[in-house]
Amino acid sequence: MARNKKKPLPLLENVTIAACAAEGKALARVDDKVVFVPFVVPGDVVDLQVKKKKKSYMEAVAVKLHAASPLRTQPMCSHYGVCGGCKWQCLRYEEQLKAKQQQVYDCLHRIGKVELPDFEPILGSAKIYGYRNKLEFGFSNKRWLTEEEVRQDVKYEVMDAVGFHITGAFDKILDIEECMLMDPINNLIRNDIRQYALSHGLEFYDLRQNCGLLRSLMIRTSNTGDLMFLVQFRIDTPEQQKQADDLMLHLSESFPQITSLLYVDNHKANDTFGDQEIHVVKGKDYIYEQMGDLRFKVGPKSFYQTNTEQAYELYKVVRTFAGLTGSELVYDLYTGTGTIANFVARQAQKVIGIEYVPEAIEDAKVNSEINKIDNTLFYAGDMKDLLNREFIEVHGRPDVIITDPPRAGMHQDVIDAILFAAPQKIVYVSCNPATQARDLQLLDAAYKVEKVQPVDMFPHTQHVENVVLLVRK
Repeated sequence: MARNKKKPLPLLENVTIAACAAEGKALARVDDKVVFVPFVVPGDVVDLQVKKKKKSYMEAVAVKLHAASPLRTQPMCSHYGVCGGCKWQCLRYEEQLKAKQQQVYDCLHRIGKVELPDFEPILGSAKIYGYRNKLEFGFSNKRWLTEEEVRQDVKYEVMDAVGFHITGAFDKILDIEECMLMDPINNLIRNDIRQYALSHGLEFYDLRQNCGLLRSLMIRTSNTGDLMFLVQFRIDTPEQQKQADDLMLHLSESFPQITSLLYVDNHKANDTFGDQEIHVVKGKDYIYEQMGDLRFKVGPKSFYQTNTEQAYELYKVVRTFAGLTGSELVYDLYTGTGTIANFVARQAQKVIGIEYVPEAIEDAKVNSEINKIDNTLFYAGDMKDLLNREFIEVHGRPDVIITDPPRAGMHQDVIDAILFAAPQKIVYVSCNPATQARDLQLLDAAYKVEKVQPVDMFPHTQHVENVVLLVRK
């Protein structure tokens, strides 16, 4: 019996893109079906090649642009459309802001059932390029080939690459010549390492086999002029140790602007290094960031907002929403390196910060010392385990809770603890309006939303931060 052949997926001609959608895509509507399309903007008229067809939706790519939307702009990055990191570069920035504002509104209204009495216009970023203070790049001996390179049907002698992982191909790296999201120093150092590694025969990492000397690199810049550079190696032999040492010496001599030069010898199957020893080659194992009149110590394992200038605007919103008078006890949940806790401490009687990462809590304590702040306490532990009734009874019921959880939002146990603590105000900072909206719904029995302020931390991406003020009913 012959197998049923799959029907070829259709080509949709002269389709007008209708709106921005989730995950940085846009959408069109064809025959009562939604079609999700990357790298197009509302108003574009395009031919679409369907790549996936489901009962209620399709996924497609644009294969021909018939008419460009007035909302379209020329992407600046030469890797645009392949890298996948800045999907909205083709959309004018003012339109990106409108889309993000709508995203927040839709999530809070649809998921959180939130009435929005005071929904402030989104705060745009002063910088839309060069705004990041941190980037990470991976090494691979299996370079991702672009469609054009594949069509050429050439056997490439050099398949080593340093750049960004390709979505859906965990062992493939797109070789990056220029990333415009950070100070140009990132391109100088990364391209120098590639040239040095290729000329000296250094082995690029094989993610499938978990072998190879060069694994990844991380660059942190700061507004104080500090520059941190960390290389992850996998060192299996004395020869590889010498190669690693020689590379670090080369970096130290070639880039005197590096103030913190570090490396990690990581033998795990993944590149996370929170549990790994940091080796200092030059300088200290930290850098400093300045925010207003405060100075923050940031280590290689520390979380710090990657858009420094816009983080200052974000924290000012938090402080305004908290409305502190100097007499309040404040809990700062998911405090990280204590940036928000220290930022509001001078307007409060006491601030207690809680964070999962012990190294971040140590940095938070140091940050209080550096800034001569003596009314903070910091605790390390899993939030859902540490923040319980006993903790609240020992330290007191807070007047204000500030919470800035990860993308997954808050655990039910944390929400229950907040409801038990019964603060007068909750200031909820989120990088994921969908999970924030879910949590707001869970808090709805005791709290109402009074203010909402979206903040754009990541131009050219679909990501948006949102600050919500809740007050007790």
